Amino acid sequence: MNPIDLFSLRERFNQTNIMLCFNGPMSRSLIEEIGNALKNYLTADQAHPAAATDVFGTYIELTQNIRHYTHAKAWSEQDAGATVVISREADGRYVVCAGNLIEQQDGEAVCALVDQLAGLDKAALKALYKEQLRKPRPDASSGAGLGLIHVARTATAPLQATLHPLPDGRAFFSLRAVI
Repeated sequence: MNPIDLFSLRERFNQTNIMLCFNGPMSRSLIEEIGNALKNYLTADQAHPAAATDVFGTYIELTQNIRHYTHAKAWSEQDAGATVVISREADGRYVVCAGNLIEQQDGEAVCALVDQLAGLDKAALKALYKEQLRKPRPDASSGAGLGLIHVARTATAPLQATLHPLPDGRAFFSLRAVI
């Protein structure tokens, strides 16, 4: 194995304005601790309070969805890991990206939902959100529903999802939200 060139990695993070990056298993306490660090970074970055709230909320929604999904699958700690990157664009917007292993079929369904949401304007997203609120939810932890719609409403650009198939029937799913 080649040694990790931390200097190059740091330079890449600085060039792309990455504020926070994590790769590994996501526990409830770790989500909370990274969330606290994120709040501190946003404060130090003098983020507008509304933007800071939206970035934090998006981070929480995405990481909790990952945790719930992988927990429901009872995957090993290695397979239940997540990759989370939060950066700031030159125009001042924040980008929250999160990814994890997912069953290929589940990933295709979530990508289709993200594509559907990306095609809606703010008024249509609001209407869809209200419609979802009125629907009965037999399994509140089913994921990729109301919370994802909320993230789409919060985002300043359409959500983007990618799915990279793996040979074992799973895929790596990633979601990008610009706040």
